[in-house]
Amino acid sequence: QVQLVESGGGLVQAGGSLRLSCVGSGRTFGSQAMGWFRQAPGKEREFVAAITWGAASTYYADTVKGRFTISRDNAKNTVYLQMNSLKPEDTAVYYCAASPLRTYNSGSYYSTNVYDYWGQGTQVTVSS
Repeated sequence: QVQLVESGGGLVQAGGSLRLSCVGSGRTFGSQAMGWFRQAPGKEREFVAAITWGAASTYYADTVKGRFTISRDNAKNTVYLQMNSLKPEDTAVYYCAASPLRTYNSGSYYSTNVYDYWGQGTQVTVSS
């Protein structure tokens, strides 16, 4: 069992930055791949970024590549999402999620179905 709690969301102007954190409980955090997803009003939840269990590989949606960076600190049971050059279209509720996946096939991380545990979400609002 893994419980996840996100923080770091807020209101920021376009071009600004935010750093989201997701703290996990449970002894298996370090063995889980971690992902960030987001959901805007009236839209489906979409993949943002993922990192493998040992942080050897990271994967990004094309819409955030070059602006967002995912990282993790297994000693602190924490995964981060550094978001730079934010745009109004980045406005959404951001969720972190944990998956038992052990693959370097990037496409495997894009689906919500492979994630077993989810946080409650943190709101990110980017004003123009």
